[in-house]
Amino acid sequence: MRPPEFGNPAAPKPGIRLCAVEDLPDPGARGFRFRQDQALFAGFVVRQGNEVRGYVDSCPHNGWPLAVMDDRYLTREGHRILCAAHGAVFTPLDGVCVGGPCAGDRLTPWPVSVTDGEIFTL
Repeated sequence: MRPPEFGNPAAPKPGIRLCAVEDLPDPGARGFRFRQDQALFAGFVVRQGNEVRGYVDSCPHNGWPLAVMDDRYLTREGHRILCAAHGAVFTPLDGVCVGGPCAGDRLTPWPVSVTDGEIFTL
């Protein structure tokens, strides 16, 4: 079942191809934007090794997008997701905030899957 956040009319339907896993560095992340009329959905995928996760691009602290520059979701070392606005850091594979103003909260998952090396929305 999709979370209530996906009542957004711009949220992509299941089965949309986002990119190939090999298009993401390891570790790496990439953002995606979808628009329908005036509605906008922003999400990103993050890769660590063979694992890929998707998240809604919204900090639980203030609701702002995490990256101020395209695809700059990870810390310099690539071990954490970083909210550029307030410095909150999240673990990439479960989205838990481990430091900053929203410690203990978590990013909203964006359901994605990997099939034959390609990342798709669920």
